[in-house]
Amino acid sequence: METRKHVEVCFTPGDYAYYKDEFEIVVVIDVLRATSAICAAFDNGVKAIIPVPTVEEAKAYKEKGYLAGAERKGQIVEGFDFGNSPFSYMKEEFRGQEIVLSTTNGTKSIDVSKDAEIVVIGSFLNLQALSEWLAVQEKNVLCLCSGWQDKFNLEDTICAGAISDYLLNTGNFTSDEDSSIAAKYLYLSAKDNYFGYLKSSSHRRRLKNLNLNEDIKYCLTPNQTSVIPILKNGKLVNMVLENAL
Repeated sequence: METRKHVEVCFTPGDYAYYKDEFEIVVVIDVLRATSAICAAFDNGVKAIIPVPTVEEAKAYKEKGYLAGAERKGQIVEGFDFGNSPFSYMKEEFRGQEIVLSTTNGTKSIDVSKDAEIVVIGSFLNLQALSEWLAVQEKNVLCLCSGWQDKFNLEDTICAGAISDYLLNTGNFTSDEDSSIAAKYLYLSAKDNYFGYLKSSSHRRRLKNLNLNEDIKYCLTPNQTSVIPILKNGKLVNMVLENAL
């Protein structure tokens, strides 16, 4: 009998070191809003996204002529034209372009996990497509929540719980960690109304105070795209496009 693979949930990038050597696939999740924006970008035909952990690196790319975005604490960093709103990436001029992005939490998680065998991007937007792809990879999967400044957050954990629940229900995966069990039950509590369940979450309140309610609604609406962004040589590319080449 084949050994079942593991799926586990890591609540923050600060905890990643405890998990990193056990998983071939890392799913980076930052629902509000980096990984949602990345999925929206590829859905809009962006060629590649270069994720960088610091504003300084993003600035250096911008000076070389790249389209570059930077966000800190929910707001666009001064000197940049866009941050991590999904709607920023739906513009015609972004199609076919390479874009540089630095965010408070999401690009930090990508940087922390970049040495894993496979790094893919997860959000509610590509939840079904990503879960189905993960289910047939026959590899151990770690859902890495970006959290908020290395602290636990609800929306990333619920998304991780949704992925875990899907994989566990195939019968080909198992899960041992309490974090994974907690994520699954949070998802089961929230799945019928993400928007209502997350009403009082800290980051949702933060974004609401910045008048970003449309972003929140978009990011919490599942299965709007089937793109699966994957990290290749330091750049995120759309796996569907990559496989079609």
